[in-house]
Amino acid sequence: MSSQAQPDPPPSDQAQAPALRALVVYESMFGSTQDVAAAVADGLRAEGLVTQLVDVRHAPAPRDAQFDLLVVGAPTHAFSLSRPSTRQDAVRQGAAPELASTGVREWIGEMGSREESRGRAAAAFDTRVTKVRSLPKAASTRASHLLARRGYHLVSRPTPFLVHDVKGPLVAGELEHAVTWAREVAVAARRWHAENRTAAG
Repeated sequence: MSSQAQPDPPPSDQAQAPALRALVVYESMFGSTQDVAAAVADGLRAEGLVTQLVDVRHAPAPRDAQFDLLVVGAPTHAFSLSRPSTRQDAVRQGAAPELASTGVREWIGEMGSREESRGRAAAAFDTRVTKVRSLPKAASTRASHLLARRGYHLVSRPTPFLVHDVKGPLVAGELEHAVTWAREVAVAARRWHAENRTAAG
């Protein structure tokens, strides 16, 4: 065995920078979107992101929240994000009335100027029933549009997760899909932040 000292291996990109902070904000009327959001948070944490998972009813005001990556998730209502009327429709179908108080649309609407979102990455997902899996417009596409308009950098295409019916359950394998997708989002967000640091330096 040689006594010559061996050089330390070069640090990885992940080790060179502090862990990114992720905020996952979701709305859920029957539980399926909440389950997907929890799996997404697990996937982000598996990639080393410091992750907060929060129901939109209890989410901090966007301008007060501390995060580098924002992930929003919502059920698709009438080909878009929910509105008060569509959430009341869900209540009439058996959802808890308190779940209808607010949604991701309203939370994004509370965001400030584009300057406040500079340097922040984002991604969006939705849940939808299998019979309309190929919707051209849905909650995640609308959320992505609203976030981009407010200056967020989208690191993933809007992504759907499937349920068998309005009240669920999720299609088999969708929670595993959510973890995999979240890990891809985390990698993309880390890469984008690293490129921004390099450009700024």
